[in-house]
Amino acid sequence: MTAHISVLIPTLNAEKTLPISLQALMEGLTAGLIRELIISDGGSTDATCRIADDVGATLVTGPASRGGQLKRGADIAKGRWLLVLHADTELEKGWSREVSDYLEVEDSPAYFKLAFRARGMMPKWVAGWANLRSALFGLPYGDQGLLISIDEYRRAGGYPDQPLMEDVALVRALNRRPVGLPVLATTAADRYRRNGWMRRGARNIWMLSRYLAGADPEVLAQAYRR
Repeated sequence: MTAHISVLIPTLNAEKTLPISLQALMEGLTAGLIRELIISDGGSTDATCRIADDVGATLVTGPASRGGQLKRGADIAKGRWLLVLHADTELEKGWSREVSDYLEVEDSPAYFKLAFRARGMMPKWVAGWANLRSALFGLPYGDQGLLISIDEYRRAGGYPDQPLMEDVALVRALNRRPVGLPVLATTAADRYRRNGWMRRGARNIWMLSRYLAGADPEVLAQAYRR
């Protein structure tokens, strides 16, 4: 089965992590799943755009805002499906088979299981909470990836142009809860290492609670970057 997937990755100075993400996607090309790669850049000053050009990606540029970047990328997607990934997310080996098998029988949005590129109990605990939240409440974050048909994406209104919680906003607008796939999406842990695992995890929960209560994403983004 061939599913015409447009892979969409928002970037901002991602030269260190983007190659890892792209390497993991290669099996999707071999399997005939990926139709195109779209890199939506927010003004990188490093080698990110050169890397995108080297791999033959379609490069879209504009102001740095994750929601806006994703919206610009999705607007030009030609595939029947979108696979949205962060630039520091690496899909587990064998992901293409799982996705192919899933799309043969399902058409619901889907996401992957979060893991961190770090060792110890705290990374496992934080990832476990994120995966539990996703399963119980149907609220995966962007670092878990999102596989969604372009038709369903458009019916939901697409990504809002906001710097934070754009992933939550889109998922909440869907008519169906996303399905968790048994594939690890391993992401960088730099923010957690800088701020502390417990502190960062608690802050993320607090941010989500404030957003769901109606807080301005711009205000939340300023606090998130600290």
